[in-house]
Amino acid sequence: MSAIPTLAIKSLRNRRTTAALTVLSIACAVVLLLGVERLRHESRESFTNTISGTDLIVGARSSPVHLLLYSVFHVGNATNNISWDSYRSIAQRPEVAWTIPLSLGDSHRGFRVLGTSPEFFEHFRFGDRRRLELTAGRVLQDTYDAVLGAEVAAKLGYRLGERIVVAHGSGEVSFSLHQDHPFTVTGILARTGTPVDRTVHITLAGMDAMHEQMPAGRSADPLAAALGKHGANGGALHRPPQGEAHPHEDGDVRAGHADDGEHGAITAFLVGLKSRPAVLSMQRYVNDYPNEPLTAILPGATLPQLWEIVGAAEKALFGVSVLVVVVGLTGMLIALLTSLSERRREMAVLRSVGARPAQVFGLIVGEAVVLTLAGIGLGFALLYAGLLLGQPWLEARMGLFIPIGWPSTHEWSLATLVAIAGTITGFIPGYRLYRHSLADGMTIRI
Repeated sequence: MSAIPTLAIKSLRNRRTTAALTVLSIACAVVLLLGVERLRHESRESFTNTISGTDLIVGARSSPVHLLLYSVFHVGNATNNISWDSYRSIAQRPEVAWTIPLSLGDSHRGFRVLGTSPEFFEHFRFGDRRRLELTAGRVLQDTYDAVLGAEVAAKLGYRLGERIVVAHGSGEVSFSLHQDHPFTVTGILARTGTPVDRTVHITLAGMDAMHEQMPAGRSADPLAAALGKHGANGGALHRPPQGEAHPHEDGDVRAGHADDGEHGAITAFLVGLKSRPAVLSMQRYVNDYPNEPLTAILPGATLPQLWEIVGAAEKALFGVSVLVVVVGLTGMLIALLTSLSERRREMAVLRSVGARPAQVFGLIVGEAVVLTLAGIGLGFALLYAGLLLGQPWLEARMGLFIPIGWPSTHEWSLATLVAIAGTITGFIPGYRLYRHSLADGMTIRI
């Protein structure tokens, strides 16, 4: 029996073309199966690690999933804004330890622009309560400061001190430019693997100045007064020429701080509480807030709702992957069955020299095992080659960082199931040969 694997490999070598095509079909099926599972797992991990340490997310009245998507993952747009008075009223409650205001709706060359306060860099956490870190520069201090996510800086090639112009709306191409209010890059964040990497962070004061939504009683932006009215529709896909005179130089507007206490309407805000047991009572207070309709959600409790929505699509995609594996193994079965009539004389010769029926059966099953294992091995190789080549594209286009590490236990389990299925598939042609008699194999039928 120990010679069966060697004999199986030599037999497959004589039919190398058919064997190679069979191995390739199994490999493609394994790549699809494991690739889908890797993407599914890492996308869930990416979503789960995007925010941590935040007790509540507050936004205008909408569904919890919608609020989570646009406030944290920057997917979609808010149904309405929150007045600054409502934000300040909730932020000043005794249960609240800190808040982070978020103002969305603009973009820069396809990347979302987030208006926020310096508290964002102090209190925002991701992963296992990890803090945001800078690779260069400083966080928001002055009105027209901008801090770039790692992906923004890498893709657009920006450095500290460069000036950028923000675009109105979230599209990749816009002809509505806030050209009167360019921002200066003062900081670049370290990579986080979250939407922060693909975001341009500016001050709330700068956001107000762009849209001229300064609250009543607050002095207008000197630059806007000098250049005249500028509508809320703006947006740019370019940066001002480096040699061009900058209207904010000489300390005129730059004297303003990033957060002087009064701002226009915001999109949402994050809340951290002094005591975790107060979360539910605070959530009820916000949901019943009398001055305007608001929604407060717990990020950890809302994520499972998101998985329920996408769960059907995930199951369907996994089902397609399983069917592809079945098709690959069926191809191997067809190849083995097709070769039986050609190999009956070969098997008869083996039996005539002393091979037992069980050894003939083992030879065919051994060929199926060799083909399946070779397909799984090639599948893993193709998967990692694809991850190596596609990792930058996935990170840039979809925001997914897929680590290239040792296969997980789940992936090994799937590969083992494929190997078992391939072995069982070999039982069918093996059993047919097992039942063939020596006389049947040596008789030529016309």
